[in-house]
Amino acid sequence: MIAAVSILLFGLNFNISGIVFIGICWLLAMLVPLLWEYFKKRSYYKKLYDSLEKLDKKHLLVSVLEPPDFIEGEILYDVLSQTKKAMNDEVAAYRHLNEDYHDYVETWIHEIKIPISCIDLVCENNKNDVTNSIQEELVRIDRYVEQTLYYVRSLNVEKDYFVRKLSLEQIVKSAVKKYAKQLIVCNIQLQFDGLEKTVYGDSKWLDFILGQLISNSIKYKSDAPTLLFWAEENKDSVLLHVQDNGIGIPDSDINRVFDKGFTGQNGRNFTKSTGIGLYLCKQLCNKMYLNLYADSQADIGTTMTIVFPKDSLTSFREDK
Repeated sequence: MIAAVSILLFGLNFNISGIVFIGICWLLAMLVPLLWEYFKKRSYYKKLYDSLEKLDKKHLLVSVLEPPDFIEGEILYDVLSQTKKAMNDEVAAYRHLNEDYHDYVETWIHEIKIPISCIDLVCENNKNDVTNSIQEELVRIDRYVEQTLYYVRSLNVEKDYFVRKLSLEQIVKSAVKKYAKQLIVCNIQLQFDGLEKTVYGDSKWLDFILGQLISNSIKYKSDAPTLLFWAEENKDSVLLHVQDNGIGIPDSDINRVFDKGFTGQNGRNFTKSTGIGLYLCKQLCNKMYLNLYADSQADIGTTMTIVFPKDSLTSFREDK
């Protein structure tokens, strides 16, 4: 086209410099819009990729982008918007099914506790060696049922979560009382020291956590078992230590005891273990903004420590 215009201008007696000048102007008139369009699209797509890299949840990309003002971008934006909506619908449907499943499991657990209690009552009223054995197994069943309930609830703890001011001594002794029969049978000597402290947490969650720690101390006890509950307080926190003189945890396992499903050497050698108990304890402590850690030496014993922080959150709860 430029060549045709140049020939036309030459035929109209335009000099060469004029023709060149007009040609350059014509070329610029064509290139400038193209360059403007190119840089505009380049800037938009660069912003798109930069936003994608920064996002942890990639599906939210369309939420942080501004609608483009060129046709290809509008098509891409529309596709992303429809994809996001479809995914949100799928997630909502899955969440609904998941909530229904959790509700069913919770309901089933509460229902199954009724026949467990009835069987225990029958055994209590008909004492003999057989019923005593049945009661021992019932205790184990009840613990596993309770563990299942707390596992389900831990996935949606806000539904059953109430932090308040608690007596550490009362919480510990209440948990110990539930295991009194097993502790007596195993001849475990109990000691309590410095528990006259105030902490903040959910009483039911703490009762379950302490129950799991006591249960582990019973499982992995020594020949002359002792179990010590002692607390200390510093400027920032109250620390509750649950200390036993059991078989301890090997150094190779100590950093993995809170991993889901991890049973370790002790779980394989001494008793059947699901690897869920300590994992649940850790998860529930995290939900309550508490810390839980383990310290152990093989053949000497294990100390599990729950850290109750004193922070602005606790002060706020106390004011309430």
